Amino acid sequence: MSTTLPETADQERRAFLVNGIAVVVVGLMALLPYFLLGSSSPRMAAALVTGLLMWAGLLWRRRNPLLMLALVTAGGILQLFLLNVPTTSVVVIPVAVYSYARWVDGRRSRLVLLLGAAAAVLGPLSWVAGMMSPYTDFTATLTFYVLAAVVCGGMVVTPYAIGRRIRESALITDQRAQARVQRHQAELAEREAAARFAEVRARSQIARELHDIVAHSLSVMIVQAEGGRALAAKRPEHAAEVLGTIAETGRDALAEMRRIVGVLRGEDPAAPDYRPTPGLDDIPEMVERSGDRVALVVRGAVPSVPQTVGLTAYRIAQEGVTNFLKHAGPEARCQVTVSYLPDMIVVEVADDGVGAASSDDGAGHGLQGMAERVAAMGGQLLARPRSTGGFLVRALLPMPPAGSSPANSHPAPPFQTPAPPNVPTIPGGPR
Repeated sequence: MSTTLPETADQERRAFLVNGIAVVVVGLMALLPYFLLGSSSPRMAAALVTGLLMWAGLLWRRRNPLLMLALVTAGGILQLFLLNVPTTSVVVIPVAVYSYARWVDGRRSRLVLLLGAAAAVLGPLSWVAGMMSPYTDFTATLTFYVLAAVVCGGMVVTPYAIGRRIRESALITDQRAQARVQRHQAELAEREAAARFAEVRARSQIARELHDIVAHSLSVMIVQAEGGRALAAKRPEHAAEVLGTIAETGRDALAEMRRIVGVLRGEDPAAPDYRPTPGLDDIPEMVERSGDRVALVVRGAVPSVPQTVGLTAYRIAQEGVTNFLKHAGPEARCQVTVSYLPDMIVVEVADDGVGAASSDDGAGHGLQGMAERVAAMGGQLLARPRSTGGFLVRALLPMPPAGSSPANSHPAPPFQTPAPPNVPTIPGGPR
């Protein structure tokens, strides 16, 4: 079978119908003289039968070009043996050659050239043989043969070249259309991949936020509750302060949770019902609520920084204090040091607790979250046990270049900070 360009079923049926109507109409017009004279002469009858066979082959010139070529060739061979004069069916030859070249692939299409070349030589030869007589001028006969062979050859070569040209042009157009479809599919795939990556990144960032909020708030509330229980036995009048701290910590955690849920629901994060994102100015209050075992040292004036930088510094300090409350031990003490340098912010959380001997609680997401936050800001994180005992967390956050947007002027949308491709492994055990 031939290789044809892809078409829909409706297009193929419509093309076959149109082609059939054209072949029947033109064929009947070409064969009409033989219909009228076919019964009076065997030669006319042979021309009619062979002509019908050749014209009938054109009905399959699109659906089955090989069958068309076989029928046309069979009719031509019969005419070669039965007739020695040209007939109107010669019109079928250029149409058949063009159709075969148009609808059949490259190498197989050359078959019609071989058959056409043979017909261009043998057909005129049979006509000349019918013209030969003792009185025939040989030079005139040879001239007629050469001219007839050239014309017949042109009726083969020219339609073949046109058919191949149209086929190649259609193939190029089809390939361009397929390339456009593939590019569109590739763009859709890239968009889906980007959407999945953004979704994974957003989930990771939300998980970090939830971990920082819940873990710190619960740790502070547990420490305050344990301290309040002992304080209630010794100084009951001060127990109300501890309960107030617990309640305020719970309310703050609830407000942070509402802010995150509002973002997930597509609500305005700047709505009045939600507190602003914590930043550098909120670090002292966070440390104060963590209990009297946590001290704060601030070096330098608080600079004006973008919201993302302030939130990162706050979360680093918060997570460091949370890890201290969870792992350092009941007698340990912690110091949070925030240094505002001209080109960077240094957040350091150091304690004198058990350090490397700390037990694993099975979570281990705190240090990973800190590493992701710091890397997203282009900074560096050091987290390891101290040689003198205890644990040290130090984050170096570069200051934004001069002329960048100040804090809160163009705050980044929540959960849109790009995560680093690789999170460095941090020594020092689970925290």
